[in-house]
Amino acid sequence: MTNGLNLLEALNHIDPARLNYQQWTDVGMALKQEGYAPEVWEQWSARDGARYHPGECLRKWGSFNGNHHPVTGGTIVQYAMDQGWKSSTGPDAEIGWDDVIGGNEKDDELRVINSAWLEEKDIPPPPEHMDGAKELIRYLSILFEAAENVGYVTQSYTNQEGRHVPTKGSFDRTAGQLIEALSKCGGDLGAVLGDYDPETGAWIRFNPLDGKGVKNDNVTEYRYALVESDTLELQRQYSLMLELQLPIAVMVHSGGKSIHAIVRIDAQNYDEYRQRVDYLYNVCQKNGMELDRQNRNPSRLSRMPGVMRKGRPQYILAENVGCESFSEWKEYIEGINDDLPDIESLASVWNNMPPLAPELIKGVLRHGHKLLLSGPSKAGKSFALIELCIAIAEGKDWLGLPCAQGSVLYVNLELDTASCWTRIKEVYQALGYRPDHIGSLDVWNLRGRSVPMDKLAPKLIRRAKKNNYAVVVIDPIYKVITGDENSADQMAAFCNQFDKICTELGCAVIYCHHHSKGSQGQKRSMDRASGSGVFARDPDALLDLIELEVPQSKRDSLIRQAIINKCAEWLTPCWPGWQTEMPPEDQCDHVKMQAACRERINPGLMNLYQDSIQKIEQSIKGRTAWRLEGVLREFAPMEAKYLWFDYPIHRLEGTDTLKALTAEGESAGYAGKWEKKKRTAKEDGEAKGGDEEGKEKKPESSQMREEILNAMANAKMGEPVTVSDIAEFLGLKYDTIRMRIKRLKEFQINKQTGFVESVHPSDRTNE
Repeated sequence: MTNGLNLLEALNHIDPARLNYQQWTDVGMALKQEGYAPEVWEQWSARDGARYHPGECLRKWGSFNGNHHPVTGGTIVQYAMDQGWKSSTGPDAEIGWDDVIGGNEKDDELRVINSAWLEEKDIPPPPEHMDGAKELIRYLSILFEAAENVGYVTQSYTNQEGRHVPTKGSFDRTAGQLIEALSKCGGDLGAVLGDYDPETGAWIRFNPLDGKGVKNDNVTEYRYALVESDTLELQRQYSLMLELQLPIAVMVHSGGKSIHAIVRIDAQNYDEYRQRVDYLYNVCQKNGMELDRQNRNPSRLSRMPGVMRKGRPQYILAENVGCESFSEWKEYIEGINDDLPDIESLASVWNNMPPLAPELIKGVLRHGHKLLLSGPSKAGKSFALIELCIAIAEGKDWLGLPCAQGSVLYVNLELDTASCWTRIKEVYQALGYRPDHIGSLDVWNLRGRSVPMDKLAPKLIRRAKKNNYAVVVIDPIYKVITGDENSADQMAAFCNQFDKICTELGCAVIYCHHHSKGSQGQKRSMDRASGSGVFARDPDALLDLIELEVPQSKRDSLIRQAIINKCAEWLTPCWPGWQTEMPPEDQCDHVKMQAACRERINPGLMNLYQDSIQKIEQSIKGRTAWRLEGVLREFAPMEAKYLWFDYPIHRLEGTDTLKALTAEGESAGYAGKWEKKKRTAKEDGEAKGGDEEGKEKKPESSQMREEILNAMANAKMGEPVTVSDIAEFLGLKYDTIRMRIKRLKEFQINKQTGFVESVHPSDRTNE
């Protein structure tokens, strides 16, 4: 069966004038089969002004006695769909363009009854000889304390629409006073409450009042709420109320077409009352009970038991049924169908472990998981993500990390369309990858059209559902953040959108976020992202980029070495024997290498040569140095990677050039630790009396020897080093190191290899 809300929604989308007689009859039979009252069919049929005859539906209704192949609510849904209707809440409904991810999950949990299998229960009959006073005493004893004021109404008037409307009534008597008077009235309710019209019955308020009025402000305890539905048949109303385990204090037959359930709410104040009643009504609607929402007010009137109404009694059907309290009932509702997996024993999977999701980025990220790339502004995060998109699309390495080949959706929120496409092509070319799988890389350009993430997610899912993407990359998230990024609750809800995308599309989600303001060097990598710590805790993998400070001396050294390498490329074709004919120390000198090039290169190529040298200098001057650190949930700790951002791509640094560098505010690396060690030694000496009372100061030659030995041991981690390597490590000029080596006599520069070597004492010449 379609739930009550959807069936009425479908019915409202059917034009009865477009149906033939048999189809019109089918609608009536379906409504009766699903438990609706004949008035629903009557009201809908009246929309066909040409064929409608008042009372015809009620006469026809009695002939619908059911059969082995009944007409069900599915027929109404089909007729509605034939006329262009689409369900907005059904399980197969498409996600709307402006739907919000997150709200529907809770609604689904509220559906706890399969109405097609609802076993309808018989309604208890009225007492054979109803004692109205005893019936009302029973009602008052259940709901009120003796000292609490009770509101009730026995008089009514006819409004402009011809309906009987209750008056304000009485509200200045306590439950104790009423019970005492009723006990002595001999069954004459009129003697206690005043005479009532047996055609309209009487009413009573179910929450205690302050004795001053009957408005919401006069309610003293927000104890109960009214649940009433007059669109379903009485037996179905009764059965649904019991099946839902509503915490009903007392259930009253209205003497008409509805049952009034007085449900325990027990709210501390009006705000909590409204929240709880909204939840109560939502549950009832999701499970097939269309309720009159005007009944939500705490001062609302309900039908008084013990009186007659058009010849039928208003009487108590049941008391204290369902759950004992609202809190217990809410826990029952949310626990009965929460779609959570069952608890399992380790023994059940020990010998048959479920397979892990395959790796998308080796050693970093699995398929279906989430990755956050964080870094400061202008770190080239977007370039890094585009590099990653290309690596996955082509099945190549990303920053030395092998990637599985798969389809990629890059959600571009920042660049205009032309710039985005151009950037992707430039990165492809800079990486040197052949565009063999460019069909595997899709882009959704949303600059100027982005919406908050809770609205973007369903739009994204809708478009990407059939594309079988391995990964969705969202760049950057500050464009779509909903809520305060410093609020853990709001950011947890925001990050849940990524889980939804992962689950719905079966893909990984990768997104980037910026660092907080200020120096980041003193923070751990997982603490650098701006806003709530949720950003660090939520993803399965967090990769963080932090900029390293490059001393000018080191940058100058890199420029010199790059010039030497470029000169070597130019010299090889025009001076084939240069490597053996040119002195090794000259081969390590960028000035002499350039002089050799000017002497040997064809004058016609000199401008091209000069341009290549200039580009090298500009490139190195424009490079920024970075350290990439990882915090991983699924894998062993990741070794930090050192990168140059050399527009438009990041390049791995293959040497140890960057390892000794530090970020702003960061405690020093090895080189800094060495300086700190020297400072500490100096401070220790001063504490012992300085140069006069402490140890004798070492001669200058001894200090130089230690510095060079240290540089040779650490500049390339024990590998052979050149004069340039030592100069770079110590931050000194090339010529300064070369002169020191010659002066010390304990080292020599190998003329064949250019490496600095220690000289054995027996081979040293006298100074």
